[in-house]
Amino acid sequence: MHMKQRGDVAESLAKSWLQLKGYRLVTQNYARRVGEIDLIFQHPVDDCIVFVEVRYRSGQRYGGGIESVDWKKQRKLVRAAQAWLQSHVSSRTRARIDVIAVQPASPDTPAEQYWHAHEITWVPNAIES
Repeated sequence: MHMKQRGDVAESLAKSWLQLKGYRLVTQNYARRVGEIDLIFQHPVDDCIVFVEVRYRSGQRYGGGIESVDWKKQRKLVRAAQAWLQSHVSSRTRARIDVIAVQPASPDTPAEQYWHAHEITWVPNAIES
């Protein structure tokens, strides 16, 4: 499987996992010159807008998916999120940026992180804007 295909599979897994938890998909693959956001959801309870960066790693050799979101990527995510918010909602709308790492499941994968033979690690509010 090529890198783009793995990324698409990871996004699909993250999307279905969050939808199962009641999150409503607003859009995906939002891209502007300042950056891109993989998934944008609305929180099921408080209507908070949730921007989601999805990272796939086949293993931990080079660090996990969460650690791969460096300061440059964080800055791009914040800028892209701000651009989306400015054109779609009022200034009072709450928002956050989450990171979801996807990797093949192992025998040690906790049941609450197991999803379709993959391990999902979700870090809500991972990036402060």
